[in-house]
Amino acid sequence: MLAKSDRKTPVVLLTGFAGRPMTAMTALAAALGAQPGTVVVHHDLAELREGVVRRTVTTAGSTTTTILELAHGCVSCTLRADLLPLLCKLATRGHIRRIVLLLDPAIEAEALCHAIDTVEVDGVADRVDGPAGRNVAIEATVAFLDGTTWLADATGDEALADRGVAVADDERTVAQVALGQAEFADALVVLGADVDPLDHARTDAVLSRLNPSVPIAWRADMTDFDAVEFGVLLAGLPADARRGQRFDAHAPLLRGQPPLTVEHGVSVFEFAARRPFHPERLHDALDVLFDGVVTARGRMWLATQPDHVLWLESAGGGLRVGHAGRWLAAMDEDERADVADERAAMAALRWDDTAGDREVSLVILAHDADPAEIRHALHWALVEDDELRLVETAPDEVARWTDPFGEWHEDPCVDDPTTVQAVVDPGKKEG
Repeated sequence: MLAKSDRKTPVVLLTGFAGRPMTAMTALAAALGAQPGTVVVHHDLAELREGVVRRTVTTAGSTTTTILELAHGCVSCTLRADLLPLLCKLATRGHIRRIVLLLDPAIEAEALCHAIDTVEVDGVADRVDGPAGRNVAIEATVAFLDGTTWLADATGDEALADRGVAVADDERTVAQVALGQAEFADALVVLGADVDPLDHARTDAVLSRLNPSVPIAWRADMTDFDAVEFGVLLAGLPADARRGQRFDAHAPLLRGQPPLTVEHGVSVFEFAARRPFHPERLHDALDVLFDGVVTARGRMWLATQPDHVLWLESAGGGLRVGHAGRWLAAMDEDERADVADERAAMAALRWDDTAGDREVSLVILAHDADPAEIRHALHWALVEDDELRLVETAPDEVARWTDPFGEWHEDPCVDDPTTVQAVVDPGKKEG
């Protein structure tokens, strides 16, 4: 655990869906809250659509519940109006040595950590205005998963609102949140007393490729997983644990050295090319990522948008494409000066005299799909030799090709692609 002498109070996030994960998280939070120096905070968003949030704060020997009324009932309002200022206040209390956040399923740990680091908090007594990250540090995010349902959740297309854990206008899907919980975590606790052995093996194979560097604790129930074992779990986190940090969209995509072998039909593989996608053929080819694929993500070079890095990210039956900055080859000298050294070094290693650093680089995690068929469909979507010559010699003509992606794109398609929510930020983006 980070020491209080570091001047930042450690924060542990517990995340998971309603049902067995929430039951397990609540039991663990109660045990942690009974420890001297630990405070547990939970914002219950069950009545968020009515603009009401129930905030519970538990310390050794006391529990306080406060009813909050928000002018605009949304997750970001809850974070900005109450949780972030509360973290700043708790961090100033000398007797508090750890804060545990028991997250409602509608609050994504990654978005919260980003808010802690970046959202300005003002008006807190005896504190200089600034992000809550000045006062607290993420010690760990621990995700609790239901081993009987997680893989189905992560590969489906159900809306989060239909699950009853989000307001009606929340566009997120269950798959997006389920994958995000597992991928962002520093440790996973999977509840699986009644999991079929084959389902257990396939789920474990997916998790070990989705987030390969984290410890995974399978438990029949939580009776043998107490606060002491939880402390051992945190103490055993690897040195490179994320601890709330987001991945840059331009960083290597194969993170943590996942197994590259096929196990129980589960595989993770790359698709790479040094020529761009044809926009219309790519739009047609993306259907191959909806069946038997857990997730795909990565950078794309699109013939009609040669200056921009396109970021693709799928979760189960949904997919989004958005901008992730500009290619170095499209930047001027001043822009390149602001690029991270690591990205510049990686680009230099693969620089092409014509294309520069432009490329297609995707990583795909499949659980019930043939990688060869996916590669074939994506290869078909690349520009052919005569089209590549136009890309290189007649960019104005290529710019007039029909581009279904426009500025943003989301599948399943909507009538007006300009009205959809932008891609979930995969990390720091230039521009």
